[in-house]
Amino acid sequence: MKLTIAIDGPAGAGKSTIAKILAKNFNIMYINTGSMYRAITLKALEQNIPSGEIEELCRLTDSLDMYFQNDRLILNGEDINDKLSLPEISSKVSHYASIPEIRVRLVKLQREMASKFDVVMDGRDIGTVVLKDAAFKFFLTASPEERAQRRFDELKRKGLDVNYEEILKEIIRRDFLDSNREVDPLRKAEDAIEIDTTGLNINEVVNKMSSYINKTLENIFMGDINE
Repeated sequence: MKLTIAIDGPAGAGKSTIAKILAKNFNIMYINTGSMYRAITLKALEQNIPSGEIEELCRLTDSLDMYFQNDRLILNGEDINDKLSLPEISSKVSHYASIPEIRVRLVKLQREMASKFDVVMDGRDIGTVVLKDAAFKFFLTASPEERAQRRFDELKRKGLDVNYEEILKEIIRRDFLDSNREVDPLRKAEDAIEIDTTGLNINEVVNKMSSYINKTLENIFMGDINE
């Protein structure tokens, strides 16, 4: 059985942190699709390409060499992870991530990765679009206030001067944009297990998910033996 784990949810729900731990625990590849869209945003902003310049953005995307190494995104030979959570990227990424032509290109790349390896993949349309046949689907969420606090604490640890109220406002705006975009909006897959992470620590969420995965795999294994 191919092990594919799809994790969806809004910004700040803990998807990336939890996906990394699951990848390590189950010895599978972690693919952070959000980082891929942030990478496009980063390069577009560096080259002053606005979100309305579709042809330029497609040429830019096609020119990029993008892959993951030890849970880190490598772009054209450079580890760019530390740049991807900067506020200027967070405030612009929805505009670039909603472009159909860009999504088609990145979804194709994501599916190619998943076809070659056992993976855990997180994003906003993994269970509904990218990996519709994933063996396991989860939808993580939390209150906007808690998600804003998590992002605030993360950026503070990096030494950035940030404002909680501004981050909360951006989280709420991002939720609206992601849930209402015309192409592949954020939504829970019908067969996904929803987990509200408000008030839960990382280990509690990981244990919930791991328990479900292990129990399901055990049932499948026992069923194969009994046939």
